[in-house]
Amino acid sequence: MLEVFLTVDVEIWCDGWTDIDNKFPEAFRRYIYGPTHHGNFGLPYQADLLNSHGLKGVFFVEPLFSTRFGPAPLAEIVTILNAAKQEVQLHLHTEWVDESLNPLLDNVTKKRQHLRYFSLEEQDALIRIGRRLLLDAGAPPINAFRAGSFAFNKDTLPALALNGIKFDSSYNASMFGIDSGVLPGTLAVDPFFCDEVYEYPMTVFQDGSGRLRHAQIAACSYLELEGLLWKALDAGNKAFILLSHNFELMNQKKDRPDWVAVRRFDKLCAFLDKNRDCFSVRGFHGLEPQIGLGDHKQLTSPRWKTINRMVEQLYRRVYQ
Repeated sequence: MLEVFLTVDVEIWCDGWTDIDNKFPEAFRRYIYGPTHHGNFGLPYQADLLNSHGLKGVFFVEPLFSTRFGPAPLAEIVTILNAAKQEVQLHLHTEWVDESLNPLLDNVTKKRQHLRYFSLEEQDALIRIGRRLLLDAGAPPINAFRAGSFAFNKDTLPALALNGIKFDSSYNASMFGIDSGVLPGTLAVDPFFCDEVYEYPMTVFQDGSGRLRHAQIAACSYLELEGLLWKALDAGNKAFILLSHNFELMNQKKDRPDWVAVRRFDKLCAFLDKNRDCFSVRGFHGLEPQIGLGDHKQLTSPRWKTINRMVEQLYRRVYQ
């Protein structure tokens, strides 16, 4: 049995940092609800689709935006996920730190894009603030974390431990993982224990062009994802972590559904629902960690599936 984590990073952006107070209400509507002429394809749609297949997703919710725009929008997000009985966990995009109406840290007056640009003490403080914001918004206890853009470092895990957060899913070998300072010289592909925290790395694979990619709804074809799930199961891997975003089922303008991504997500949910004897889709609450570091090989996907994905992506760019 392979444990599968369908993770969704929940974020709101105002398409730049000018006039954000006026832009935010419309940005919230587009990023969270995803209204189109064909219906809504944002956060509630994803939660409802998971529920229709009896699946549990992990929604890593970014809360620091609420220090600029107030607690009500964050509470609205948490209410949607609680009502859908989906799991709420902590996500931090530190681009919001200098936008807070009240200073979150001393002497932060300009953008520091990534959590890795903050000291251990600062990361500790930001994680504590983010956790409290989610709890105040009505979230259940938080026991898992993901850094924005996967941009963590060796100080992040000790900072999480200081806040009683047992699990992290920030390690992504296709982005910042290898140079994070966590397990230097190792490409981690399965859960491991480090600095009192269990790390659940993003699932990555080598595609048919030799490129290392992470398993993401918008960036991988359904054929790639299904094949990788079977390969991970056969290899005896302990976990398979997939990525999506609350806005990932829409086109770049967020005014139309991205039907290719919608079909991928729907087919993936149906596949996991059908194959419950092989794949256990779950969250981090109540998780008994299984450590697999060093036991398993990096996943690969054949060239023909890479070509199939490239054709799909070309169609998306041209027609959506």
